[in-house]
Amino acid sequence: MPDRKRHKILPATFYRTASGTEPVRDWLKALSRDDKRIAGQDIATVEFGWPVGMPHCRSLTSRRGLWEVRSSLTGNRISRVLFCIYREQMVLLHSFIKKTQHTPDADLDLAMKRMKELDRDNKGKK
Repeated sequence: MPDRKRHKILPATFYRTASGTEPVRDWLKALSRDDKRIAGQDIATVEFGWPVGMPHCRSLTSRRGLWEVRSSLTGNRISRVLFCIYREQMVLLHSFIKKTQHTPDADLDLAMKRMKELDRDNKGKK
């Protein structure tokens, strides 16, 4: 019988700041056990099923190259993990609990800044 092991199509990696911290990893660690499981499963859905559409993932058309993983957490809360695709990986740039219908510009701006840093910091590296 053939090996039907699933393989990640778009493996996730955490964005790392210049000081070495990984903001999305730290955010995930701070969540409750149930919320960690939910967010982790939603990220895995994207990793293994790419390309994935709604309700798990969507492109943020207002910010070219930016995507979001959408999670419904416990307590009727929703979260977003913003990511980009860089060198065939899903780079998890920023995460937050969504409090309004609209995604705050500050969150989008931070994710865009981090995405641009990937290119700038890795220019010339192979």
